[in-house]
Amino acid sequence: MTESSTTSVTGSPTSLTEALTTLFALGREVTSVLDLDELLQKIPQLIARLTKFEAFAVYLLDPRRDELTIAYSVGYSDEVARTLRLKVGHGLVGAAVAAGQPLLVNDVHADPRYVDAVPGSKAELVVPLRRKGRVIGALNLLSGTVGQFTETDEAVLRQFAAHVAVAIENARLFEHEREYTSTLETLSDIAREFGAILNLDELLTRIANLTRRIIDYRTFGILLVNQETEELDIKVAVRYGDKVTLPRVKIGEGLIGYAALHKEAVLVPDVSIDPRYIKVVEAARSELVIPLLLKDRCLGVFDLESPELDAFSKRDVEILTMLASQAAVAIENARLYETIRANEIRLEREIRFAQRVQAALLPTELPVRLKGVDVAARLEPARELGGDLYDFLAPDSHSLVIAVGDVSGKGVAAALYGAFAGELVRSRTFRRRYAPERFSPAGVLASMNTILHERQLEEYYCTLCYALFDFKHRKLTLANSGLPYAIRCPAAAERETGDSGATHASQIELPGLPLGAFAGSSYDEMAFDLTRGDTYVFCTDGVFEATDALGREFGVQRVLRVVDEGRLKPARELVNAIFAAVQEFRGDIALNDDMTVVALKITG
Repeated sequence: MTESSTTSVTGSPTSLTEALTTLFALGREVTSVLDLDELLQKIPQLIARLTKFEAFAVYLLDPRRDELTIAYSVGYSDEVARTLRLKVGHGLVGAAVAAGQPLLVNDVHADPRYVDAVPGSKAELVVPLRRKGRVIGALNLLSGTVGQFTETDEAVLRQFAAHVAVAIENARLFEHEREYTSTLETLSDIAREFGAILNLDELLTRIANLTRRIIDYRTFGILLVNQETEELDIKVAVRYGDKVTLPRVKIGEGLIGYAALHKEAVLVPDVSIDPRYIKVVEAARSELVIPLLLKDRCLGVFDLESPELDAFSKRDVEILTMLASQAAVAIENARLYETIRANEIRLEREIRFAQRVQAALLPTELPVRLKGVDVAARLEPARELGGDLYDFLAPDSHSLVIAVGDVSGKGVAAALYGAFAGELVRSRTFRRRYAPERFSPAGVLASMNTILHERQLEEYYCTLCYALFDFKHRKLTLANSGLPYAIRCPAAAERETGDSGATHASQIELPGLPLGAFAGSSYDEMAFDLTRGDTYVFCTDGVFEATDALGREFGVQRVLRVVDEGRLKPARELVNAIFAAVQEFRGDIALNDDMTVVALKITG
């Protein structure tokens, strides 16, 4: 007798009413468990408070195979618990699941349907687990005593099974969500790794290896479209970890060619009944093909095959489609990089010209003659072209907009993205003349976010601080989308403290989501009164994150000290002082990111 042996409901002084009271308490207890393994272990412990048994199993149904397997057991041998498979309709458990009704057999050897899984068993009670009109499994109780179970046991266990079914479904949903979240985190990690590889052959091999982290494939291939031959060329083919050889496939032919031509995923549970299938891999029974799409172009496909029927699920399609989207961008980037490398001389000439264009797009002085304000800016890219941007704009004669931004990444692509973002800043700023409420600082950021997100450049985003200085009303209104917090050094601080050694500079803590990252993002605003002597400084993260030979970052506090010490200097000297301090800190260490600093002082 196992630890689950207790006084039965039947034959004890406990009434049915008391049993039902216990049942409801157990129901609440079982539905409170969200971890599936913990739940399965708890079920026999709770049933033991309702009736006697010597062996117990929770069977769960695999609807794709129409098969029942043991998810957890007590009193079964390890071998039986691991290997026993029951088709629906087979055995007492299969019969109960097929009928969707409990099955009470107090002399199992008199029933030809009985499957002897636990030697010595004499009586069996099977209760299906039903959820929303469908059977998801069964509870199976075995006893070595003929006539052990009663109709009361059956009635009580039937009610308890309803609670168990709800608990199992909840635990499965919880587990699914946890697994899905983990998979998305893995996809995010994989996407970052993709972005770091620019050699196409290395990238494709790495994609094949990383894909195994989310789907345990048997055969996996990456085929890329050859526009000249209108074929799909095999680039990587792996079976059980070993490389194999696959032929070229014409676009439109077979499952692979169909997916590439129609730019849609192809999921085939049984390839033997699909006329499109071209036999390439011996013993393949099911196949999944995912196109590698970049906007409206198909770059190639992922091809997965398995010797098992119905081996791939809709979830696999969903996950692999997301991975394929990231891989397509990485493949395109790698191809672009190879093109750039192959045409180095021409591109160097074009890059030099692009540097001139980018520099020409940056303002060299204020757009209008504004009295009582001193402004200076400086940008130092980490590469030939930078992803930082800044602008001075005057939507009317008494106001000035300062916009400072930072595009993710560096180089040509970031510069192009930055140029587009800068144009959005300018166009939306000047629309303020006609719709000032809509194009407030927060409104400008929200409008830019919508447009950038619609462009579906998932690998790029922009952080930007937008500051509107209204000199007529002596007011600053600020909105931010993820740029490092602006620095404010009010003149009033020194007058109030009377302490020339006090620290006046501080950051304006105003967070916000990067532009283009998420649809429908909204942004907060902060406002400050402007006073003569006030100083405002805007920096991109390249300033704060500049590192020295020991890997230490320049950091916020060093920037604040430089601003504090230079608050009485002209704006140009203050900007140069920040760059000089960063250079002294870095020493010979190269810049790891673009650096931009804009300073504004209220002088009147």
